[in-house]
Amino acid sequence: MKFRSNNCVAVYVPDLKKAETFYSSVMGFRLLEKTPVQLEYDTGRLLLYVNKAASVRPPIPSFSVIDASSAKAHLAQNGCEIIDDRGHSLYFKDPFGLVYDVIEE
Repeated sequence: MKFRSNNCVAVYVPDLKKAETFYSSVMGFRLLEKTPVQLEYDTGRLLLYVNKAASVRPPIPSFSVIDASSAKAHLAQNGCEIIDDRGHSLYFKDPFGLVYDVIEE
């Protein structure tokens, strides 16, 4: 199984309107897409996904794999907790408690 970092990171905040003001105006990032629950920004070297959530959470780095189902099995067999399986993508917690995103290419 091979994981490759990609150019995506996600953050979770409770107030998307405030986040949009900050990331668009203060940081000067270019807004690529906006939905009621997510903002997608081009920050230069990475895409920043700002997601609506009940509370602030640490940033979540993203990795790409060829087969998300195989990645899920591999991670689970190696002590990782799958916390959100979306079919072709998933969030998992590593043995140290850090959360990562995996996206099928």
